[in-house]
Amino acid sequence: MFEFHPSKAATIKNDLLSGLTVALALVPEAIAFALVAGVEPLVGLYAAFMVGLITACIGGRPGMISGATGALAVVMVALVADHGVEYLFATVVLMGGIQILAGVLKLGKFIRMVPHPVMLGFVNGLAIVIFLAQLSQFGVSGEPGWLHGTFMQGSIIDVAWLAGDQLYMLLGLVAVTMLIIHLLPRFTTALPSSLVAIVFVTLVVFGFNVDTRVVGDVASIKGGLPSFHLPSVPLNFETLFIIFPYALVLAAIGLIESLLTLRLVDEITESRGRGNKECIGQGVANTVTGLFGGMGGCAMIGQSMINVNSGGRGRLSGITAALSLLLFILVASPLIEKIPLAALIGVMFIVVIGTFEWSSFRIMGKVPRSDAMILVLVSGVTVATDLAIAVVVGVIVSALVFAWEHAKFIRIEAREDHDGSTVYAVTGPLFFGSVESFLERFDPQQDNDEIIIDFARSRVADHSGLEAIDTLAERYLNAGKQLHLVHLSAECRKLLTKAGNLVEVNVIEDPQYFVADDSLA
Repeated sequence: MFEFHPSKAATIKNDLLSGLTVALALVPEAIAFALVAGVEPLVGLYAAFMVGLITACIGGRPGMISGATGALAVVMVALVADHGVEYLFATVVLMGGIQILAGVLKLGKFIRMVPHPVMLGFVNGLAIVIFLAQLSQFGVSGEPGWLHGTFMQGSIIDVAWLAGDQLYMLLGLVAVTMLIIHLLPRFTTALPSSLVAIVFVTLVVFGFNVDTRVVGDVASIKGGLPSFHLPSVPLNFETLFIIFPYALVLAAIGLIESLLTLRLVDEITESRGRGNKECIGQGVANTVTGLFGGMGGCAMIGQSMINVNSGGRGRLSGITAALSLLLFILVASPLIEKIPLAALIGVMFIVVIGTFEWSSFRIMGKVPRSDAMILVLVSGVTVATDLAIAVVVGVIVSALVFAWEHAKFIRIEAREDHDGSTVYAVTGPLFFGSVESFLERFDPQQDNDEIIIDFARSRVADHSGLEAIDTLAERYLNAGKQLHLVHLSAECRKLLTKAGNLVEVNVIEDPQYFVADDSLA
């Protein structure tokens, strides 16, 4: 019998069309990120092409889009201003090397340590940043502050705003774009609604000669193929001291944003990407980009959402987006420069609506207050600073909250056994947060001569726990009494053995149990 697979053909079509849609949205973003970093627009476009193509081919998450991003651009601007663009290229090469090393060492797994409230805060904060980024497009072109607020983490207070007919026309075109994207899927899914909206609004603008800003008003995208170019910097330790701190920060920001975006796409597509492979893919992409005159990049949550929502699931969508962007640069720049910015703003507003976790408002009163506080904190820090700092702050605060809560869980029950020894049964982890409560429960002066501490339902977690045991042993030694530790886990015994002279507990023993065995009879 013959077996047909119409879904395979549909998947290819979806990947091709969604990739084209993403490429159109990449153009103004890449140009603006380049301007923020203080480099030529083509440096941003080349980065979007090369990073997008390489990560689509060898990255760990099919369907995820990578390119030049604002989170990296705001770090690069100081380097370019102080040392020039050649040092930026060298930094991007080193950044890629660090990311490859992170993948080889399998550090991508540590993204699992990011708690869900931090993930929600990251998503909400990024949605707000994307929204604020679009607001500066409502500013007057050529006035001070235009594009300054676009990607400087929402700082748009110095934008000179449009007014009158120009503002109303821009708002109207944005609204039409959003309506098409929202309503078209109810009638047909044969074409990505975002692509249809962009084409329709472009035709309306030029069919009726509407006076509105287009991509060409931002910058020209015409150029040739990127060429191999070794960064023109001195190969010495002084150069390394200059670029290494920037490379390390850029590598961390790029991996954090990429791996969190990977997790988000995993949830939407109900599939699983490979974090360590993505680290290597991002590293190879940035290394190559730096050698071909690009500004580097990482995963882009906005474009990834456009791709996924348009039906792009495979590697072909990312490859199509990258190659389409290259074609725009080489041959189609006159056409792409005529696309109204209003259409692209509308697409990004839909991305904001789809990215923001509106359910977080509903769960605020149902989750622990600490989780709600962390969610709001990460969102705020993301908007005020950058994604890497926000995630690190969120993880640290979550860890401190976890430690504080678990410090309350340690319980100690005292009793006297048949030999007249005082037995303390410990329940809960012994770590830096619980050692004070642990030490308060013992009374060396009142206890019997033999003291047994039973760790069957506890474990020593860190050096603070070891020090607490050492302190307790010294108290009983000064009181002329003998301390025994029993039922220590293998990890705890290993910690105490490794500590050696740091811990003065000479008796670490477990009771031996004897069971009747017929083989010995």
